[in-house]
Amino acid sequence: MTNVASTLSGRKPSVEWETPQELFDLLHAEFGFTLDPCATPENAKCPRYFTREQDGLAQSWAGERVFLNPPYGSEAPLWVEKAVTECRTAGALVVCLIVPRTDTRWWHEHCAHAAEIRLLKGRVRFRNPGNPADRPQDPSAVVVFDPDAPPGRPTRLTFWDWQAKAGRGR
Repeated sequence: MTNVASTLSGRKPSVEWETPQELFDLLHAEFGFTLDPCATPENAKCPRYFTREQDGLAQSWAGERVFLNPPYGSEAPLWVEKAVTECRTAGALVVCLIVPRTDTRWWHEHCAHAAEIRLLKGRVRFRNPGNPADRPQDPSAVVVFDPDAPPGRPTRLTFWDWQAKAGRGR
């Protein structure tokens, strides 16, 4: 997500955007998360989390129920690839909140293995304390990698009005 104000001021735009609590709460109620591998102490959504310094990509997620809102930008495909690997080889259930880059190779290579893809209605208003005036510029999707999904089953695609479920109807 590009931050115009940061670009004009010469500051590098942040790639870390905090998930709105009510969206996380809906997903957590459904999936029961145990790990947030892309967090800061200020925005961690789970008691167990990894910071940038701990490098969640280098850590095991074995057997965890993972909430993954990866840094935006060029790092996102690495995190989605890690989600697929941890699901397949370590039994992790991984729920990714990502930009649906359906025009990219990585989306088709990795998200084709998802049990479910939910395209979110509207734009998610992520928090970035360093950039409080930013507006959402991209759509979002929830991509679920479930180790218990039957092999060869087609990916389930749904359109999800999460705001209505959270009581914030638009």
